[in-house]
Amino acid sequence: MSLPHRIEHVDRLDCIVEPWRWAYAEDNAAMIDARWNEAVALKPKMFNGPILLAHDATVEQRGHERVFAARFFVTGYKNLFVSQQLGFPDRSAANCFAMAVLRSSDGTFLLGEMGPHTANAGQIYSPAGTPDLDDVVADRLDLPGSVLREMEEETGLAPSDVRVAPGSIVIFRGAQIACMSICELDMDAATAEARISDWLATQDQPELSRMHIIRSAADLQADRMPAFMAIFMEYMLKNKAGKPDGRT
Repeated sequence: MSLPHRIEHVDRLDCIVEPWRWAYAEDNAAMIDARWNEAVALKPKMFNGPILLAHDATVEQRGHERVFAARFFVTGYKNLFVSQQLGFPDRSAANCFAMAVLRSSDGTFLLGEMGPHTANAGQIYSPAGTPDLDDVVADRLDLPGSVLREMEEETGLAPSDVRVAPGSIVIFRGAQIACMSICELDMDAATAEARISDWLATQDQPELSRMHIIRSAADLQADRMPAFMAIFMEYMLKNKAGKPDGRT
């Protein structure tokens, strides 16, 4: 089913962490436990750690800035996993996360393919992770900081290897909100792909199995990408070609 989406350019992210009761997860705890146990039996590496989801998110004009403002709460990963598997039947909570969009010095994008042991095995998208308690500072969720952490954990690239472009591009689609940070590399696509691949080969069980170089729409494999990722890449490639399609 095709869901409506919209693309927003924002100057900064303002994310508050606070207690909140997710009624859907509480009311369906038995069903969630049963489905989670079935999934773990197939992929024992999956772990039900604490994560953060958003229960309120919007884009506001604050003076001269466009701000993505959201409120987050802590829940177990199993609640998100099962909700996602069922197509997000409850929309009171949203899976909101940040992604490191790697763009090489020759204007090419690099996406990772998730490893076979991961929950999203075979899917192709930018380095990312569901926010967790490591991303919380006082009562704020540091999504920009999580971008660089996930990038380094998944690709071996250090924060010093990239220049993060100002602002974020936020994709709203159903119960998913992706905050995309463009991370500019000082190397061409072939060099970046080789460097990341060499690093992946040194890892016992890397999250990514390989990298994909995206030069044009012909390189996209939309059937292997989350819908929001395909939407974002198509948008960026059109803008790259000088054909912006505006916000939808």
